[in-house]
Amino acid sequence: MALLFPWVRRSVLLLAASFVVALVGCSSTTPPPGVTPVTPFDLARYEGRWYEVARLDHSFERGMTDVSATYQRQADGSVRVLNRGFDTGKGDWRQAEGKAKFTGDTNTASLKVSFFGPFYGGYHVAALDADYQWALVVGPDRSYCWILSRTKQLQPAVREQLLARAQAMGIDTQALIWVAQERTDPQP
Repeated sequence: MALLFPWVRRSVLLLAASFVVALVGCSSTTPPPGVTPVTPFDLARYEGRWYEVARLDHSFERGMTDVSATYQRQADGSVRVLNRGFDTGKGDWRQAEGKAKFTGDTNTASLKVSFFGPFYGGYHVAALDADYQWALVVGPDRSYCWILSRTKQLQPAVREQLLARAQAMGIDTQALIWVAQERTDPQP
């Protein structure tokens, strides 16, 4: 047993170190190469409710429709993020509350967002309507992408423009999920 213990301890330490490396790798807050966050950026104009028109699939949103995100500046300079959506599998509304912070200058739309304690991921507004009516957001890498709008639907010309921009950034636009926005959220 004494010979086995050092091996077990070493294995546990290697596993723990691998877990930490994986978390750090998944929590990048810088934009992917070739993605430039919007500047100038005005958080006061970005605040409020946005509807998720399209997204790349991830387990934390799988099966969700009628998804929205609401952003609200906090006194400490951070941003409260409230994501809500209808879970079609459970037949109920779900929400997640997080916190965002600018990664640098507040005039640049590059933030880090956390829904899980100290772990942050990048949130980079890569394209933004001059009137803050739609946004193209890219995460820490090109496997995270959202198209947001102040309304539940985008005009076809705007949709095509955003698809072209996303594709030029290396986003797999064929994999985008177009989010149904048919329900009325009971807690806007």
